Amino acid sequence: MLRSLLIALSQNSTLRKVMESSSPGRRVSGRFVAGTSVADALRVTRELNAQGFAVTADSLGESVQSENEARAAADIYHQLLDAIAAEGMNANVSVKLTGVGMDVSPELAESTTGGIVQHAAQLGNFVRIDMEGTPYTEATIALTERLHAAYPRAVGTVLQAYLYRTAEDTARLLRQGIRIRLCKGAYKEPGNLAFPQKSDVDANYVKLMQMMLPSGVFCGIATHDAAMVAATEQFAKEHGIAHSAFEFQMLFGVQRELQRDLLKRGFGVRVYLPFGTDWYPYFMRRLAERPANVLFLMKNLFRS
Repeated sequence: MLRSLLIALSQNSTLRKVMESSSPGRRVSGRFVAGTSVADALRVTRELNAQGFAVTADSLGESVQSENEARAAADIYHQLLDAIAAEGMNANVSVKLTGVGMDVSPELAESTTGGIVQHAAQLGNFVRIDMEGTPYTEATIALTERLHAAYPRAVGTVLQAYLYRTAEDTARLLRQGIRIRLCKGAYKEPGNLAFPQKSDVDANYVKLMQMMLPSGVFCGIATHDAAMVAATEQFAKEHGIAHSAFEFQMLFGVQRELQRDLLKRGFGVRVYLPFGTDWYPYFMRRLAERPANVLFLMKNLFRS
């Protein structure tokens, strides 16, 4: 019930305006968001790289409503890619299609995203096309396939374990050698499309992980669930899969001790690093994914 409420609140435009413009709101969001600017993202990336973490930088913003907004959002990614290359950072970028024009037109999103991927390919970098709600699932996968055909080492996408279709999508992408970031899923979906019970999502997550690790395709196991981490470690050990064949991926500010522990034990760990002024929907979905974070919110919201 709390998860459903938080997801609903993530779509509340009035609360979003209040939170994004208030200093208490910005202070609380700092747990999960690197800052509001490219400079903030680069500063935190340097800090994480110094600790041994790889980074995926994500400029927050969804459902832009004009071509100008879409191209401005894309330009932020071009700035990021150039700065990452100039400093030799261990970092790539993550793009949401609605943030670069998908709701204006699919053609615009393909143009902006294609430009980012082409730029990344020229610099020897990588773009993760992020996954959103189910209205965008097939379009996201299909666009990833088209761009992968043109730039085979420069683009991958995200699959969500709570969807019934994901086992088929996993096999589809692995056959093409497309890199996958496996997560559980953070959007409210109907019961005819997604597993309603956590136990079923967990079981599917393990099944999908076991498809990815031996595939020869480098994939990201994105989870903060200690049981999923343990299942991944055990499967890799039992099947002789090297640590270098995959990486764990975790969100900035979540399960930081687990992130450090995995790094110490020789696993690759990539931190998903969001930044930008449009942080509210992302922030609320993080609370929905792990309602214990609400306690952090309540402790800090009114702190001076």
